[in-house]
Amino acid sequence: MGFPQGFLWGAATAAYQIEGAAREDGRAPSIWDTFSRTPGKVLDGDTGDVATDHYHRWEEDIATMAALGIGAYRFSISWSRVLPDGTPNQKGLDFYSRLVDELLRHDIAPVATLYHWDLPQHLEDAGGWPERDTARRFGDYAERIGRVLGDRVHTWTTLNEPWCSAFLGYASGVHAPGRTDPVAALAAAHHLNLAHGLAVRALRGVTPPSARHSVTLNLHHLRGDAEAVRQVDAVSNRVFLDPMLGRGYPADLLDDTSSLTDWSFVHDGDEAVIAAPLDVLGVNYYSPTLVRVWDGTSPRAHADGHRQGAASPFVGCDRVEFAEQPGPYTAMGWPIDANGMEELLLRLHREYPDIPLMVTENGAAFEDTVEDGRVRDERRIAYLDDHIAAVERACAAGADVRGYFAWSLLDNFEWAYGYSKRFGLVRVDYPTGARTWKDSAHWYRDTIATHRGSA
Repeated sequence: MGFPQGFLWGAATAAYQIEGAAREDGRAPSIWDTFSRTPGKVLDGDTGDVATDHYHRWEEDIATMAALGIGAYRFSISWSRVLPDGTPNQKGLDFYSRLVDELLRHDIAPVATLYHWDLPQHLEDAGGWPERDTARRFGDYAERIGRVLGDRVHTWTTLNEPWCSAFLGYASGVHAPGRTDPVAALAAAHHLNLAHGLAVRALRGVTPPSARHSVTLNLHHLRGDAEAVRQVDAVSNRVFLDPMLGRGYPADLLDDTSSLTDWSFVHDGDEAVIAAPLDVLGVNYYSPTLVRVWDGTSPRAHADGHRQGAASPFVGCDRVEFAEQPGPYTAMGWPIDANGMEELLLRLHREYPDIPLMVTENGAAFEDTVEDGRVRDERRIAYLDDHIAAVERACAAGADVRGYFAWSLLDNFEWAYGYSKRFGLVRVDYPTGARTWKDSAHWYRDTIATHRGSA
């Protein structure tokens, strides 16, 4: 089978999860700084204050990428570092400029994500994503960063997993900012969509024609009862896919949530802005989801893969439950099923055939142990091998997939799980910051070399 010419092999990270330096060089607090410092919100009281200290060890980490042979690096920019109070912070801008230059020096394509969940706290204080002004601020932010880095970034990604930002952040409260208001969550989803469209428009105005523009969605690959699948698909997938790809908001989504809101936060012209043309759609996949119609009386199953909060993140799905699935499982408790990757990519190919795809995150956390200085993570290798094969099968079946990014380059701060879950190809000893290649890193290097050699 094989992969198409020019297929990008990469690895991915996110700013708050790896950078640290939370109070250095003019950076202001984000909602994750506030959330992680709130007792009881993050396991063991962990914060991203130091994380993996990438802010000071970025040259070492890029040398690791070069040694791995990756052709692209997907990173995120900390809005709080570059525009801490709405005005540019030169030290923050210089950090990302140096990072991009060093990537290019090693022939690694920079893939920059503008937003990976770390809203500046002062914008949350003004209302956050449920407020329309936050979308406008994001468009301004995109233009400013595009002017600084636009001549060197290979692919721009506006948002990472806006479903998590809207529904884990504002409906279930298990992610920052920790609010539990279903109407605010729906408004946040719309304003994230609007922010995306405004950012694409702004970036296209200040970046060269060669730059690519994208968004990354964590699309739930759903199985189970047809009605349950329809409801969850509307509020977890099509709420972003359809407006971003020019179809407007799904009628069934509006109907399912009509008892909560009339969607009056959607203004005339918004959907045209949201549907700004894209060059690629980023897809994050870890595991499938099994849903069924709940009978309303028996104990309701909540095996949706997310931490259980005070309310469900699946707004408007009150008669749906999330069933347990057979193992094996990752350390996150997520079922391992690579077939879901192939099925999801082929669904997107069928239903949205005009947009090229890129797997922007895929990986697994396991209970890694160090023996004689080595991490023998055979289960991670098997997981990655199976999922890369699934991508290859999807390509062979006609899906236009342009790249694959392993999550993650490094062990890091895993959001509400703190430092208890390790996804990295490279192990980080958190007390010292020392990096150690796991066996999966060696395997990934060899896999990339093999596929490049056969292209």
